[in-house]
Amino acid sequence: MITYIIVDDEPLAHDLIEGFCDMLPHMSLKKHCYSAMEAMQFLNDNEVDLMFLDLNMPKLKGFDFLRTLTNPPKVIVTTAYQEYALEGYELNVVDYLLKPFRFERLVQAVNKATNTKQTQPKEEKVLPSTPMADPVSSFFVKGDKKHHQVFWEDILFIEAYGNYCKLHLKEEIILSHEKISYFESLLPEATFLRVHKSFIVSIPKINVIEGNRIMIGETEIPIGQTYKRIVNQLF
Repeated sequence: MITYIIVDDEPLAHDLIEGFCDMLPHMSLKKHCYSAMEAMQFLNDNEVDLMFLDLNMPKLKGFDFLRTLTNPPKVIVTTAYQEYALEGYELNVVDYLLKPFRFERLVQAVNKATNTKQTQPKEEKVLPSTPMADPVSSFFVKGDKKHHQVFWEDILFIEAYGNYCKLHLKEEIILSHEKISYFESLLPEATFLRVHKSFIVSIPKINVIEGNRIMIGETEIPIGQTYKRIVNQLF
């Protein structure tokens, strides 16, 4: 479970963020804070995993408040002002959401926040022999005018399809408007592997690796030349 607080002086912003997060099964709201001072008091006595932080608040601005915290939670900035984005990344915020933002953009930011600890440089990563457990095991993706909740364990592989991607699941195929690079950054590296410019595979779902191909069920997936070295680390 991912615990979070909302720090914003606008009640409508609280309603929007809470409404979106209520659609995610792993999110748990701990506190509505309508000023930086209220958030500071709460964080003095409590710990949370994530903080949605507005910047333009009275008395104490969002980034000024963030600088006062010695051990802040992960921060997703929510603001109408894009000119502070660079300053935000200098303060190690996870993501920067410009109001008004859509549900899928918030989901992307939350997944980015919850996956940060697992991220390693590609050239240095060592693949584990067994998949790692993770508290976040699903995400939402838009397809066919719906928001589908996709569980990691149901994904067989993901295929780039022009400007779209096909998510090949156990029981269905979802056509997503997201690019394959989005899913590569979203999914845990311990369980999913990019094996070709057009394919990401679920490592536990691989049946056979032979030469320059991977078999998942009856589907043959090519291994790109530049990805062969990392595939070879599996065995």
